[in-house]
Amino acid sequence: MTEITNKADPSAKEQFILYWGDMGGQWGVNRSVAQIHALLYLSPDPLNAEQISEELGIARSNVSNSLKELVGWRLIQRVPVAGDRREHFVAETDVWEMALLIAKGRKEREIDPAIRAIDLCVGRAETETSLHPVTMARMKEMQDFLSTADRWWNQMFSVPKAKLATLIKMGDKVLALLKIGGKKAG
Repeated sequence: MTEITNKADPSAKEQFILYWGDMGGQWGVNRSVAQIHALLYLSPDPLNAEQISEELGIARSNVSNSLKELVGWRLIQRVPVAGDRREHFVAETDVWEMALLIAKGRKEREIDPAIRAIDLCVGRAETETSLHPVTMARMKEMQDFLSTADRWWNQMFSVPKAKLATLIKMGDKVLALLKIGGKKAG
């Protein structure tokens, strides 16, 4: 999206796409992937790779690779367009569904492998008689933490979106109920 960055006053849409690309970089997502996602999210109509490449000023090969990644995350999907044989794409536009898809994808790619790796380390540590007890205790503490986090993630994924949104929006009320934060009764 280099041509937009050279503009003195980019449109709101262009600014959104630029910011989404920057945020993607902060989250470990390729900038082009994030910008393509933002463009498709904002687009009222399906777009093909050529349209995406032209609008964002990104090489066609980079667009193709980015589209494959976004399809893999299930954040976009291919859709047919009558009279056009090219592949067209649309993004998931329900922000709660999008957040859940991202969370599930990150769990599968980051949390699940960490759990498996730590489980293997703890299993091996249990057979090593020379291992310092503090080392073993810390490994088990990490294993317990990841196991607890995994159970929490799985519970959150089973909550219907509308109820999850309500729960998240409650914020301070939940903290006050648990007496761990929020406004103090006066």
